[in-house]
Formats: sequence, C-alpha cells, structure tokens
Amino acid sequence: MAFDFLVPVSDKVLAYSELLPPQALGKNIHKHTEKKGLPVFANATVAIFAVNESRNAFEKKPERLDVDEIRIQLYRLMTGNWNSTILDIGDIEEGDTVEDTYFVVKEVVAGLLEENIIPIIIGATQDITFPTYRAFDKIKDMVNLVSIDSRFDFGEDEELISSHSYMTRIITDKPNNLFNFSNIGYQSYFNAQEEIDLMERLFFDAYRLGDIAANISLAEPILRSSHIVSLDLRAIRASEMGLYKNFSPNGFTGREICAIARYAGISDKVSLFGIYEGENSMQAFQMIAQIIWYFIEGISFRITEFPSSKSEDFTKFTVPTDTEELIFYKSHVTERWWVEVPSILPEHTKTNSAALLPCTEEDYLDACNQIIPERWFKAYRKGFN
Repeated sequence: MAFDFLVPVSDKVLAYSELLPPQALGKNIHKHTEKKGLPVFANATVAIFAVNESRNAFEKKPERLDVDEIRIQLYRLMTGNWNSTILDIGDIEEGDTVEDTYFVVKEVVAGLLEENIIPIIIGATQDITFPTYRAFDKIKDMVNLVSIDSRFDFGEDEELISSHSYMTRIITDKPNNLFNFSNIGYQSYFNAQEEIDLMERLFFDAYRLGDIAANISLAEPILRSSHIVSLDLRAIRASEMGLYKNFSPNGFTGREICAIARYAGISDKVSLFGIYEGENSMQAFQMIAQIIWYFIEGISFRITEFPSSKSEDFTKFTVPTDTEELIFYKSHVTERWWVEVPSILPEHTKTNSAALLPCTEEDYLDACNQIIPERWFKAYRKGFN
C-alpha cells in the first residue's frame, strides 16, 4: 500500500512540538510517528505531507529542502477558531526512479481524496503537480487546475518533464481529464509569446501579476472553480522569501500570497493544495508555514452554495447585450457572483442545463455596459465544469 512508503515525522520535530503551548498547531496536529504509526484518517479535514523529490528540477537545488524546519515554523503558529482535524502524515522520499516517486504520490493523494481529505503537499519541485493531477483519474471526470506562478511551464519536448515543463505533460498525457487551466500571476518577460498564444488557443485563463496585485479579489472566482491549486513559490518576490539566486525581485508580497491561499481554502471545490519550489532560508520557512495556515483558515469559512432563482438566498439578474442574454446570480450570504454559461458540452455538467461560472460584480457591471466578460466567452467556447 502506498501509505507504507510514508516516512514518519522526525524525532526532532516531535521533540520540538512537546515544548509548545496547548494552543499551538503542533499540539493539535495528529502526527505520523515511528512509535504510533499513521494517525486515524476518519473525519480528518486535511493531511500535510512533504515530497522530497527534486531530480526533475529545472534549476538544480543547492541543497535538500529542510522540511523539518518548515514543520517547526508551522507547528509554532497558533490555531484559529477552526473545526478542522489536521493530520501530518510524514514524507515521501525519492524512489529508485522519479516515476516511482510519482506513483507513490499519485496513490497517496488518491487514497486521501477517497477519504474526502484535502492533501496539502510541500514539494521540492513543481513537477509533482503532474502525479497529483493523475490522482484524480478515478475520482473526477474533468479537473480544473490553477497554477500560481510567474511562468506557464510549457516545455518544447513533451517526452521530458521538469519543473518548467510539467504542464505540457498534463495537457498531452492520456487520459486527458484537464478541463480548464488558469494561471495567476504570470510575468510576461518569463514567457515566450508562443506560450501566451497557446494559452489563448486552448481558451485557458491567464492573469498578469500586476492585474492581480492591483485587485487581489480577482483571484477569488478563479480559485472558486478549481480542484487543484499548485503554487510555485518563485511567484513570490525574492525579498519576501530571503532568497535571491532562483527568485525574482518582482512577485507577490507575503500579504498577497496569503490572501490568495485563503481564497483557495474558502473554495469548496479545491481538493488539493500544493506548495513547491521552496529553498532554505528562515524567511522562506516562515512564509510556507503562514501560507498553509491561511489555507486552513480559509477551509474553516467554506460555504457550499448553488445559485438558483428558486432560492431566497440569491438574486437573479438578467442582462441583455447585443449578442447574448446573460444571467447573473448574487448570493445574499457571501455576496459572491456567478454567471450562467450555456453548456455546449453537456457531459461536463451531466445535464442539459446551463453551467455556472464564478465571476465578480465587475463582470456584471461590464455586462450592463455591453462588455461580455472574457472568462465567460472562453467558457462558452468550450463548455464549463
């Protein structure tokens, strides 16, 4: 069984957690230990584990990621007003081959998903996103993936996979269960024009760093429809991470990335959160810990909503435009917005009814001014899950 390959949390981390006050996360996380084995999965909300695989790194790592120190920084944070049951199930070490590691990651993630547990993965390199995507094969027919990254990570050779080319493997690998891919925070000078054009041809969504930084709430509806969230820590500016060699002076601030992580947690569709490409510095360890904290904080505020004109919790708005009649819904509970998209691919919604695309109030106001939202147009062109 894949869980047999998990290495328990180290004695160093366990000893540190014994010294923490009762309100600290380390005192409230159920840990995989050498003595007691794996914690009980029943009724767990999230399971944290690390993947110490970096052989497919595009830039070779100067040293092994110190996941013990990340855990120490996470454990010392105080718990919020949460009802979440949190597990730390240890580490996946390198297999004989990279494909062996991928297999174990896939099986562990699939096992957690079957238990309705959300995996939080601390991965050395972002190519680990590929086996996590494949873990959904028997869980969900079509998957939406959001990458928070300065790059799109398309490579030229689909036979090879690295932390800069894993997306090519995802969109070409069979069976193809990827329905939508969205990038949050790309920086134009890191992406060839051919990659930007490919995003357009495939009707994928891409949001520049400047646009998201100017209005962080734009990230919320993107994440609301996502199943997998993959965060490349190099999307965060170097000064925020205390790292400079492989990091850029431009990127998200710590406050912005934590807000995005919280939005990901609030989304009731997000079933996996991966944090990749970390390197060793005390600032980076603290940043990763705080990102995880905010994601779990978001989970505690999840509300499952399904807009309907028959529900008193929603107001329906019909907006006639020159080419389409758009139907919007606003929640009175969360003040979130959705817009109907006629389903041109009924198998994506399992019904003949319109699909619902998360959107913003700005999208509604644009429609009132005869401007059809770009995300609506892309979703219309390919259907929406």
